[in-house]
Amino acid sequence: MASTEGRGPRQIFAAFQWSMKGLAACFRHEASFRLEVWIAVVVVPLGLWLGNGGVEKVLLILFPMLVLSAELLNSAIEAVVDKVSPEFHELAGRAKDMGSAAVFILLTMVAVTWALILGPRWF
Repeated sequence: MASTEGRGPRQIFAAFQWSMKGLAACFRHEASFRLEVWIAVVVVPLGLWLGNGGVEKVLLILFPMLVLSAELLNSAIEAVVDKVSPEFHELAGRAKDMGSAAVFILLTMVAVTWALILGPRWF
């Protein structure tokens, strides 16, 4: 029988605390994350207000939230790369560039989604 020791409400609360530490660290140390958080503070409520029906509302808020998730992962990659390889290395630079590209693709999807959903109403 598998052990359930360490699981349950206490473990869930500990995982929540670690997540909050990660969010706080990224907000404190990453200017791009701070900017994206402030943009999300504006566009998420706006998306909920402007979307017609559940599907539109979800689509209008999904990609801004994915941008934040990707930025967290990108920042984690950069931190690990900087720790392991403080001097410039082609592979380290490539890893950082790829993380940045993932965020860029999601930012593009924010613009495309908003344009496709809201554009026809405004133009």
